[in-house]
Amino acid sequence: MAFMVKTMVGGQLKNLTGSLGGGEDKGDVDKSAAEAQGMSREEYEEYQKQLVEDKMERDAQFMQRKAERATLRSHFRDKYRLPKNETDESQIQMAGGDVELPRELAKMIEEDTEEEEEKASVFGQLASLPSLDISSLKDKAQTTLGDLKQSAEKCYIM
Repeated sequence: MAFMVKTMVGGQLKNLTGSLGGGEDKGDVDKSAAEAQGMSREEYEEYQKQLVEDKMERDAQFMQRKAERATLRSHFRDKYRLPKNETDESQIQMAGGDVELPRELAKMIEEDTEEEEEKASVFGQLASLPSLDISSLKDKAQTTLGDLKQSAEKCYIM
């Protein structure tokens, strides 16, 4: 138990007394941080550069995703004639202005559009009726049309 307390408090106590020592410059602080990580100063600087590059890459990907979402929202606003949102437009502009939807989202939108067009057609409206069988209706229409043609052939006036 005493060992755990000593290790927990001892490290913090050393850091506290080291910072109270006064005349250390920033190079010594970087050197001590590198030594604390178990690296040389050059390795530590390279490690810090890599961390910064990784963070910049993550931020760029995050901005791209935000712009894709904003593009999707603006697409639906245009589709349903809703008012435009300034924040979506600014997010798209921050990402470079030319943002395309991911394939999966574009595919989903295309499927939704096809379904809506199908429902908007006459056959789509008829198909939505619960007690109506489209195939039997189509067969009846074709037989009626055939009967009309036969009766037209028999008619002497035409």
